[in-house]
This record gives sequence, C-alpha cells and structure tokens, in this order.
Amino acid sequence: MKVTVLVRLKSEVLDPQGDAVRRALGKLGFEGVRSVRVGKLIEMDVEDGLAGPDLKARLAKMADEMLANPVIEDYEIVG
Repeated sequence: MKVTVLVRLKSEVLDPQGDAVRRALGKLGFEGVRSVRVGKLIEMDVEDGLAGPDLKARLAKMADEMLANPVIEDYEIVG
C-alpha cells in the first residue's frame, strides 16, 4: 500500500528556499508569483498488513520522530 506524508514549514517560519524560488521565477519571466513555500513529499510503500486501523497513528509517530521537525514543520498524512 502506498502512503504519502506532506511536510511543510509552519506558516510563521521564514522560507528562504521558497523566497529564492519566487525571485528566480520572476527573473525567468514568470511574473505575478507573490510567494512560494517549499516542502517535501515523502512516499512510502508499506506492507498491506500494516494497513489496519492504527496505520495513521503509526505514520504520525514516524512523522513526529523522524520525517518532520515538529518545532518548525507541520505534516499531513495522505492516503
């Protein structure tokens, strides 16, 4: 089973990488982009036996302990 975890910087955290992307887009002629936030998408293929009712809790534990930095990042479990 495929699962996806989206990790993004919290809204109050500055995103210098996103700002660099926004500036580069403007220099390439893509005007009108007001802001860019850069995050990461983590895809995992887990054994079907793990797809039980506690899968979301297990994924949240993975995200809290390793996939995301809870001080500056939020995450969303998709699928």
